[in-house]
Amino acid sequence: MELHHLVNTFGQDLQRRYGEKVHKLSLHGGFSCPNRDGTIGRGGCTFCHVASFADETAQQLSVSAQLSQRALGVDRAKRYLAYFQAYTSTYAEVEKLKAMYEEVLKYADIVGLCVGTRPDCVPDAVLDLLASYKDQGYEIWLELGLQTANDKTLQRINRGHDFACYDKITRRARALGLNVCTHLIVGLPGDTASDHIRTMDRVIETGTDGIKLHPLHIVEGSIMAKAWRAGRLQAISLDDYAESASEMILRTPSNVVYHRVSASARKPTLLAPAWCENRWLAMTDIARALTVKGAQGSLVGDAFHFVR
Repeated sequence: MELHHLVNTFGQDLQRRYGEKVHKLSLHGGFSCPNRDGTIGRGGCTFCHVASFADETAQQLSVSAQLSQRALGVDRAKRYLAYFQAYTSTYAEVEKLKAMYEEVLKYADIVGLCVGTRPDCVPDAVLDLLASYKDQGYEIWLELGLQTANDKTLQRINRGHDFACYDKITRRARALGLNVCTHLIVGLPGDTASDHIRTMDRVIETGTDGIKLHPLHIVEGSIMAKAWRAGRLQAISLDDYAESASEMILRTPSNVVYHRVSASARKPTLLAPAWCENRWLAMTDIARALTVKGAQGSLVGDAFHFVR
């Protein structure tokens, strides 16, 4: 059975609500990160090498110039969500953010914003700004990089915040009517399969509207790359990832939307695990596991029912 029959995926959720395809357009706003520039830390998270996930040449283009490329795709949509993805996309003065966001929202085919950031970089003024766009009818997603609810692991990977910080900002954002998408990494050093389940349970207890699951990528240029080369860090196997991901999905209420259940990267940037070069491998194995175990939400008595 296909994954979208078993999981409430973002693509089918958008299709259902808008009656047509809505694509996410990844944009680079030229933001930095307080965990890299010395504000709260230096060197960034130990897994991080953002150049492997975002086209660094985009930093030289204005947001409008980046948006102009949306018409170049063969499978282009008629409506889009503008996704500020790289680094910390709320890490700037509110007036600068306002100008950048509104440069995007002036286009008639942009139906909303997805803003990727850290839970310690979303002051009330930013929440109020995003809420003002929601009140105008735009779809707004605040994408928060939590990674794990294990505070010891967060400290070990030099994340710079704890779970309480995530909990606080998530509750504030959702109280304003903003959609929150929680980013989680499966396979961080120190986290066990039990930690993956506990992380999901705590995220659901706090409340969230969306989830992004990622296997840990060990990438060139990261601090983890050194540990991996020295044999001190083991990459997660495909079997272990599919097992943890499927168990987390089973514990996720059916109304929570999965924006992603895996992620891929390319060599030479990707060092390990090799299976992450092919994003379909994990998706296929997760679907296979869920076919046996049940659909999203089965373990909380709220199983997802696929509707065409």
